[in-house]
Amino acid sequence: MNGAEPEWGARGHRQATVLIDANNFYASCEAVLDPTVAGRPLVVLSNNDGCIVARSAAARALGIPMGAPWFQVRQALERQNVIVRSSNYGLYADMSQRLMATLEPWLEELEVYSIDEAFGRLHRPARNGDLHAWGQQLRSQVHRHLGLPVAVGIAPNKVLAKLANRSAKQDPAHGGVFDLGAIANPEPWLEAIAIEDVWGIGRKLARWCRLRGVTNARQLRDLPPGELRRRCGVVGLRLQQELQGQLCLPLQPMPAAKRETCVSRSFSTPVDTVEALREAIATYVSRAAEKLRRQDQRAGTITVFVRSSPFNGTSFYTNAATVRLPLPSQDTAVLLRAALPLAEQLHRPHKPLQKAGVLLQELQPNDLLQHHLLAPLPEAEQRRREALMATIDALNHRYGSGTVQWAACGLRPTWAMRRSRLSRAATTRLEDIPVVRA
Repeated sequence: MNGAEPEWGARGHRQATVLIDANNFYASCEAVLDPTVAGRPLVVLSNNDGCIVARSAAARALGIPMGAPWFQVRQALERQNVIVRSSNYGLYADMSQRLMATLEPWLEELEVYSIDEAFGRLHRPARNGDLHAWGQQLRSQVHRHLGLPVAVGIAPNKVLAKLANRSAKQDPAHGGVFDLGAIANPEPWLEAIAIEDVWGIGRKLARWCRLRGVTNARQLRDLPPGELRRRCGVVGLRLQQELQGQLCLPLQPMPAAKRETCVSRSFSTPVDTVEALREAIATYVSRAAEKLRRQDQRAGTITVFVRSSPFNGTSFYTNAATVRLPLPSQDTAVLLRAALPLAEQLHRPHKPLQKAGVLLQELQPNDLLQHHLLAPLPEAEQRRREALMATIDALNHRYGSGTVQWAACGLRPTWAMRRSRLSRAATTRLEDIPVVRA
């Protein structure tokens, strides 16, 4: 910004970049469906109930560390009456989609940045250049529709909007909304932001900056550009220019086509048989195929990877195997036929596995192969297979993931992810919808 006026569009309309970020997203989703936990300390655990990956505001106030293994802090959490929940990924994904749908009418452009964050671009007539009231109205609607608390950062560009959002979250005086354009002198605000908290500054670059006496966002903004370019190239220059108030990082309303799709999980118990490994590979392939169809893509190559635990008393084992498909496909049956034989290649006796995963590569748009001359099936049969996949996806979407499953995945695998404290999936599973009785 460096003394520059806020960016204005034609006819007095202010142009602004907005970052909307849900507060403590996983923990907030849990509170939406269970009002009895609202305001209470709550933590969410990672896969297999391993480590703490989310904390409510009350849990943060207790000093509960992020990333702490549950088995190490379990007794302390019980003494403090902390509620513990397993990760409910179906719930979080559904609430994320609802959040983005709620935000879309408020912004001319919307870029979904992560499961709980979105950048937006808007042109609004503003009173004295202040969009604080607009941000408060947005927060109120999100809370009214979804019960989720969000913070709103408003600034000329993405980097400053990210920093503004941070201030909106951390300073209660802002009421969850911080409009940088309403500040007459942003210099003290920039000086108060540590270099480590600037979006795009990693640990190594922060150390490089501090060795040169650059400890905050204002000093980074004013650093000689030649020195920064030699260290970071054009990426560093764009970051610095955004700190100066320029618009260098455009929004990406349409996400770029994915180049790879991966599904991997750690096992709840070690896998030491080829049959169990085949079940795991089949489960991950079916999930990856569902992703492919949502992305309207096909895969040309499948890679399956496995690894053992480095702490189980045996020598560490890791391996991967790849198979190329004759024609790219998104059909689960085709992908299973190609991937399942890899289990025999990867299994080793006396090498219990801790984790496995499936990586689909060489992705391409689905429409490129609609009428391929070398397609193995007649066109009518191909259409029937596509209709079958669409029906399976629709049933699983309506009645819950795994409602229709492939036999190769097994019925009740012992290696499946452990989630002993899983909350209800009231937004995605009919039997979990709360019932109010008169």
